[in-house]
Order: sequence, then structure tokens, then C-alpha cells
Amino acid sequence: MIVVTTPTGQIGREVVARLLDAPQGSPSVRVIVRDPAALAPEVRGRVEVVQGSHADPAVLKEACQGADRVFWLVPPHPGADSVEGHFQAFTEPLCEVIESQGLERAVAVSTLGRGIARNAGLISVGLAMDEAIAATGVHYRALCPPSLMENELRQVASIRDAGVFSTSLVPDRVLRLCATRDIGATAARLLLDDSWTGQEDVPLVSPDDLTPEGMAGVLSEVLDRPVRVEFTTTAELRARWVRFGASEAWVRGFADMVDAQNAQGFYGASQPSTPGTAPTTFRQWCEEVFKPVALQR
Repeated sequence: MIVVTTPTGQIGREVVARLLDAPQGSPSVRVIVRDPAALAPEVRGRVEVVQGSHADPAVLKEACQGADRVFWLVPPHPGADSVEGHFQAFTEPLCEVIESQGLERAVAVSTLGRGIARNAGLISVGLAMDEAIAATGVHYRALCPPSLMENELRQVASIRDAGVFSTSLVPDRVLRLCATRDIGATAARLLLDDSWTGQEDVPLVSPDDLTPEGMAGVLSEVLDRPVRVEFTTTAELRARWVRFGASEAWVRGFADMVDAQNAQGFYGASQPSTPGTAPTTFRQWCEEVFKPVALQR
């Protein structure tokens, strides 16, 4: 039995779809979801559903009863009073279930930056989650993407209507990327494979070698209109998050992450690409995902 968290999220739904369409036959899949109605109809009838939050120890215990594998992702919560507390609220119940119910394998979404990132806000907290899970002794694979291509979907209107691509990252420095579908595909492959053991990171870095300015160039070509980069300071970024209703703790965690990336460069050119696990290029993603979304709005 495979347990999948966040099955309606960008990555979780990719994992579920690939598990259910596995060439070797669909495995038994159980999902944890707050609102079962949010599951796609074609999914709802093919999985077991446990309703609730995977931060709830009782819900997680029920979902993992009789299971041997879990896909794990801590969902963002911009309203959280504490970034560390938010991650701990999810991670501690998982560690307890691993130790008490004998889960054999865990596959979780983490991040690049291990051994490099220091005082990096959300990234540092995510890496601490890995350490806590690994300490249980479970067979573990931490999926380590850099910046997600899907982040640019937040700027569809600005890019399409004003030709402006905003970033708080150094605009002329290589920024490593990954598409969520590649994360989902790698997670599903690992969940379907019962031969791997031990604990390892799995880097997920697209074949691209683009700076944010280079990304704007690709967007210009795909959309057939000029797109320019507009650099946003961390202070401006913080103010924007506050306007969106984020807590001070989350704003600080996000800003610290951006400052650390700019200062330490752990999402940069020194990270090698991994086309075997992250084959989708930014241009391909723009053609197949970003452009259709832009044309719909």
C-alpha cells in the first residue's frame, strides 16, 4: 500500500496520476486529503481516501495502517505563526508513525542546498525535515529540486499583459530549474520500486543553463512578445507578501531563503543538471504549460 499526501497539489496530483497509470499495473493507493471532492473524479474511484490533514497524528496513523510506502510533502502555509513550527507539526507525526507502524520507505520533496545553504529560511527548515525523517532509519529518498518552473505561473498576467518578469534573484546569474511533472515522475518511479534501500538525495535539475534574463528571453520567443526582467528587492518582496496576508514569520522565512540564494548561489551554475531525473527544459515547459495558461486568461 502506498500513501500519498497532498494528492490535489501541483506535485501530489502528478504522483497519483503516474501511480494509477503505471505500466506494471496500478498499485494500491491511499490518499490523505482535506476535501475529497477536490480529487478528480477519475482518481476518486481508484484510491482509498482518508479525510483530514497529514499533520493530524490520528489521521496519519489511520492512513498508514498496513502501508509500507509514503509520498511526503509539507504544504506551504503563508499564514503560519512559525515556519519551524509548521514543518515540525507535520514531520513529528510522520516520524512517530514510521517508528510505530513499520513504514519501510519514504519519498519526500526537499530541496537542493544540503551542505551549502546556511540560514536559508524555508530551505533550511526543509533540510531539517529531511534530517528528522532520516533519523528514524527508514529507507529514504529526498527529492531535491531547485526553483520550480511552476512558480512563474504566479506572474502570468504580468508577463502576458505588461511583458514584465519579476524576480528577487540575481538576474544575470544562472538559476537552476525543475518542472513539477519531473518531480512527480521520479517520486512515482521510486514508490513503485521496492528494491532500493538506504538514504540518499535525488537531485532534480533540468538541462537548462539559464539566468532569469535568459528565462525572459525564452518567454519572449514562446509568447511572441517582448518580456523583460524587473528586479525586485527583498524589501519589496516582503511588502508584497504582507499585502497578500502572509504572517511575519512566513515573510521572514521566504525573504531569508531569497537572500541566502543570492549570497550563497546554491541554485546556481555549480549544481550539475540531471537530465535523467529532470528532462523537461524551460522552453518545453513554456510551450506546453505556460503558454496555454496565458492564452486562457
